[in-house]
Amino acid sequence: MARKKKLLWQLYTSFLMLTITSLAAAVWYSSHSLKQFFLDQTKMNLEARAYLFEKQILEHLDPLDEKDIDSFCKKIGRQTSTRITVMLPSGQVVGDSDKDPGAMDNHVDRPEFIAALGGNNNIFIRYSRTLDKDMMYIALPVKKDGNIVAVIRTAIPVDAIDDALKKIQIKIAFGGLIIAVLAAIISLVITRRVTLPIKQIKRWAESVANGDFQFKPAVIESEEISVLSDAMNHMSTELRERLSSLMQQRNEIEAVLSSMVEGVIAVDMDEHFIKMNAAAAAMFGCNPSGIHGRGIQEVIRNTELQRFITQVLNSHKLIEKDIMIYSDGEKYLNGHGTLLLDAKKTQIGALIVLNDVTHIRKLENIRQEFVANVSHEIKTPITAIKGFVETLRDGALKEPENADRFLKIIEKHVTRLEAIIDDLLSLSRIEKNSGKEGIDLTEGRIKDVIEKAVYDSKFIADSKKIKIERNCDDNIRAKINAPLLEQAVVNLLENAIKYSDEQTEINIKVNQTEDETIINVLDHGIGIEKKHLPRLFERFYRVDNGRSRDSGGTGLGLAIVKHIVLAHGGRISVESTPKKGSSFVIHLP
Repeated sequence: MARKKKLLWQLYTSFLMLTITSLAAAVWYSSHSLKQFFLDQTKMNLEARAYLFEKQILEHLDPLDEKDIDSFCKKIGRQTSTRITVMLPSGQVVGDSDKDPGAMDNHVDRPEFIAALGGNNNIFIRYSRTLDKDMMYIALPVKKDGNIVAVIRTAIPVDAIDDALKKIQIKIAFGGLIIAVLAAIISLVITRRVTLPIKQIKRWAESVANGDFQFKPAVIESEEISVLSDAMNHMSTELRERLSSLMQQRNEIEAVLSSMVEGVIAVDMDEHFIKMNAAAAAMFGCNPSGIHGRGIQEVIRNTELQRFITQVLNSHKLIEKDIMIYSDGEKYLNGHGTLLLDAKKTQIGALIVLNDVTHIRKLENIRQEFVANVSHEIKTPITAIKGFVETLRDGALKEPENADRFLKIIEKHVTRLEAIIDDLLSLSRIEKNSGKEGIDLTEGRIKDVIEKAVYDSKFIADSKKIKIERNCDDNIRAKINAPLLEQAVVNLLENAIKYSDEQTEINIKVNQTEDETIINVLDHGIGIEKKHLPRLFERFYRVDNGRSRDSGGTGLGLAIVKHIVLAHGGRISVESTPKKGSSFVIHLP
């Protein structure tokens, strides 16, 4: 590609070439005119000299006195620095200022001689064999009584004319050179003056292109460039307003995307990233910056998401799908995919909106398990009750001993159903109260709660000859809901009693730090295997279903404890070793 020239040098070169061409033409024309003028003046001078000699020569022609004529020619020639030659009509030279006429050729063939005889007095420039140089000649006829009696020829060397012309031409050329230099300087100044506003407008355009709208050139006197400047100013104003509007819209969109908890991914038709918000980046553990134009497979290695995006790109309707990812455990993302269209409604890619529904899916699983567990827990006693009722109706009522035993079994299962329902209602009430405005908490002594819980559990503990030891300072106080906390401790005590052997000991220890109050219920029972600990506080979860039911448990006791502690803003933990015992710890803020 040819290198582009600056406008300054284009204009300057044009001005300079125009100036030089004009000066060259002027010099040539003036030299040519001057030469012609000089020749005309020389002709007139030679004619004048010839006419001045005519009368003196005429006196020596009649009678002919060649010697006087030659002497006169030499005398006048020396005085006027002019060669003078007198020739008879026959061409014979009778007088010459520079040579001996007798030694000169007949001049009948000389052009100036022939012209003079014909009545013409033209100038002739030719080589003189006599003088061995170029000469300028003019010849005039000398007449007497209307007849040509002689021809007078005057001449000067051409070298003298050329020297004079050269001197004049040198002066003209030197003057032209000075004019050219001045013209070049003036052209440069004018060109700079013309191009300077254009340079300023160029700088202005570059600053606008770089987002700087503050620079503006000074007021320009040229009408055309002033119009261009006004147009640029109008364009700059419009561009600034549009860019400002676009930046505002972009910032608003960025703010919306960054504030969304839903992940948003936009890809083009080749499955390359157009946009990804922070929420989507957090879901997949990647950096949203610098991903524009990169492939989805390069950034996110999840085959389910890749297949989902491909499906969306090839479809023309909204698609919904759950996607499983592994990031700090299993996570479920609910994806909504639709086509990404431009302003002309042309498909340019796909838009994916992802919602983290892991918690919802877990709640659904818990709900399903809860319904299944409740159904199972209720169905077992109902089935037993129904069976014994049918047995009684079939004739067992007539057998007093069997009827009494069956009725006791039915009563036992009814009591179990009642306990399950009471625990479910209690759990529901705790969740409801803690979920709205929270439970009422008042500052109270922890020792009072512990004493009441021990008293409520005393009958069950005495039946197994289990001793409950407590270690709690009288001054330990905390913000609590005493009835609920008492129920939690009772549930832990009853759970410890159920799974402890007879004549063992249960310890309750209460400590307080700057941050929390700690209630530890420690037993020396059968313990719990480690694999059961994470699910121990779930509803209806049992380590040993058969033994739990035999002991009269509903499977909701520990779940109630957990929700009571959560309602207090605390947490509960458990440590256990099989055949050595378990330690349940309540942490209250």
